Amino acid sequence: MAMSRVRSLRSLVSSIEVEAVGVLVSGRRAFSAKAKKGSKGGAGDAPKASILDKEVKSTTVVGANILKDGTDPKILPDSEYSEWLWHLVDKRPALSELRRKDIETLPYEDLKCFVKLDNRARIKENNSLKAKN
Repeated sequence: MAMSRVRSLRSLVSSIEVEAVGVLVSGRRAFSAKAKKGSKGGAGDAPKASILDKEVKSTTVVGANILKDGTDPKILPDSEYSEWLWHLVDKRPALSELRRKDIETLPYEDLKCFVKLDNRARIKENNSLKAKN
């Protein structure tokens, strides 16, 4: 009983003409017409000039506001920021450089970096050995 209903639905659907995206379809799949080249909604236009004033750009951190009703924070003089902030961009020594040094005489920060990098290298090596087998 169910199979006969499925067959009748299939024959009904194949006989009905369906209008899909401006193309008449009779029992088969159709695709919409292709868009013309270069018509991607103005993507080919030249980039827009910035509407922000240069003075505003030099006194505020543009785009740092994450709140809906807030404003962008003002740039403060260097003396107003914490000392640790300036050390965030310092380069850390590479693992090869740390391996050449004596581990007993390394400062605590370099020792932490060495342990972290050494563990990471060991894990990568173990994973590559397991992947080959």
